[in-house]
Amino acid sequence: MMETRRVVIVGAGLAALYAALALAPRPVLMISPDPLGQGASSAWAQGGVAAAMDPADSAAQHAADTLRAGAGLVVPEVARLVTAEARGHILALARLGAPFDRNGAGGFVLSREAAHGLPRVVRVGGDGAGAAIMAALVAAVRAAPSVQVAEGWVATGLVLEGGRVAGVRLALTSGSVSVALAAPAVLIAGGGSGGLFAVTTNPARIRGEALGMAARAGAVIADAEFVQFHPTAIASGADPAPLATEALRGEGARLVNADGIRFMAALHPDADLAPRDVVARGVFAETRAGRRPALDCRALGARFATDFPAVAAACARAGIDPARQPVPVAAAAHYHMGGIATDMEGRSSLPGLWACGEAASTGLHGANRLASNGLLEALVFARRAALSIGRGGPSAPPVALPEPDPAPLPDPALIARLRGAMTGGAGVLRDAHGLTAALRAIAAVEAAGPGCPRLANMTAAATLICAAALSRRESRGAHCRTDFPDPLPAAHRSRMTLAEALALRPAPQPEPL
Repeated sequence: MMETRRVVIVGAGLAALYAALALAPRPVLMISPDPLGQGASSAWAQGGVAAAMDPADSAAQHAADTLRAGAGLVVPEVARLVTAEARGHILALARLGAPFDRNGAGGFVLSREAAHGLPRVVRVGGDGAGAAIMAALVAAVRAAPSVQVAEGWVATGLVLEGGRVAGVRLALTSGSVSVALAAPAVLIAGGGSGGLFAVTTNPARIRGEALGMAARAGAVIADAEFVQFHPTAIASGADPAPLATEALRGEGARLVNADGIRFMAALHPDADLAPRDVVARGVFAETRAGRRPALDCRALGARFATDFPAVAAACARAGIDPARQPVPVAAAAHYHMGGIATDMEGRSSLPGLWACGEAASTGLHGANRLASNGLLEALVFARRAALSIGRGGPSAPPVALPEPDPAPLPDPALIARLRGAMTGGAGVLRDAHGLTAALRAIAAVEAAGPGCPRLANMTAAATLICAAALSRRESRGAHCRTDFPDPLPAAHRSRMTLAEALALRPAPQPEPL
C-alpha cells in the first residue's frame, strides 16, 4: 500500500480538469489513462455549453426547459442551482482562454438546440466547443504547480477501510497488476458508459468503468436505466460513430428518409428539434423499417463547412459530400444520465468518495438530458465537489508510482460480446425479454473473464443499466419499454446498489458442447 496526501481525481476530462484547478492550492493527483486532453468524451463535445447569456433569456427559463426535457425526474432544486451558476462558469472559462465564438459587438454567439426555448448554447468554431475548452483547461492544469498528472494509468478499484473510501487501485493502461494508493479523498470524474454499446459516439475507452468501480465498492447508483441515444450519429460504419451535432438542425438541417419525407414532422410539434429521445426513436424506427434516415444539410450551403468543420471533416473521411447528398444517420449511445448518486455537493453514498461529470447522477438530467447541459453540469459540480473536499490541506510531494508487473488487458472478444448484448437488449427500444437476455449475456461475459477488474467494472455498469431498466415498468424519457409503453402516474428516480442489481440477474446459460 502506497500513500499520498494528495486528493486523487479519477479521470482527465472537463470535470476532472476543472476540479483539479478548483482544488488549488491543495495538491492533486489526476489519473489520466491517455495523454492529457486525449481520450475523454469532453473533447468530442460539439454543441457547447448551455447558459442564459442573452438579456432576453434567464436562468429561470433555462431551468424550466431542463425540467420539461427531463420527463418529470429532474430535481428542481438542482436545475435552479445549475442554471443560476451557468453564466459564471462561462465567464470563468473565457478568462482561462476558452475562445468562445463572438459576434461583432463582442457578445457570445448562441445556438439553439433541441428542447431549448431560446438560443443559449455557447459554442466554439461552430462545432468545436469541447476540444477548445479542453485545450484551455489542459494548458491551465499543466501550469498549475498543485496538480500532478499520472498519464498512462487507469483506476481499477477503490480501497475501503471501515466503510470509508480510503484510496484507489491503479494499473497501467497498457495492462498490469493493480497497485493500491491510500489517499485522503477520491473524486471520480471518469466519464460515462456509451462504449458499453455496439454503436456509440463516445471514445472507445468510455465503457462505464468509473461507475462500475464505485458500484463494486457499494456506492448507490441512481437512474442507471436512462441512457441517451443521439439521433444523428453519422452512419458510416466507423467505431465510434462520428457525431453530427444537433446544432445543424438548429441552423436548418432537416431529417429525411430515403423517400425524402421529413418523418419527424408527424411525430412531434417541434419536428427536427423535438427532445432527443423522441428524435432518436424516430430515427431508429426509420432504420428498422429500412427507410435509411439521413440529415439533409444542403440548405446550409457553404456555411456547412465553415460553421461545422468537425462534422465536415467526419463526412469527408467517410466519403460523404453533404453538398450533394443527405448524410446517413443512426441513433447511437451518447450520454448516460445515470451514474453514482451524489448530493448537491458532489458527495456519494460512500464517505470519502465524491463524483462529478458524466460518471455522476446529480438529478439535473432526469430521464432525458437537455442538449448541452452535460458540460454545464460537469463544470458546476466539479467546482462544488472541490469546495466540499476542501482547498486547504498539507503540502504533498509528487507520487512516485511503481512499475507493476504486466497483466493482460480485458479480452476484446468478451468486450465485443458485452457491447452486442447491450445494444440488443438495452438499446433504443427495450422489453423484459430483451433485458433479461442481456443480463444473462452479461453474466456469461463476466464468468468468462474472471480475475480481470476492468472487465468486472464494465459488467457491473452494464448489469446496473439493465437491471434498473428491467425494474422500471414504464416508458419515460430515454427509457422506452415496448411492453410498458405508457408512463406511470407518479414519477420517481431509481436508486440501486450492485447487490440489488445482481439479485435480478439470471445465471449464465452453460455453453453448448
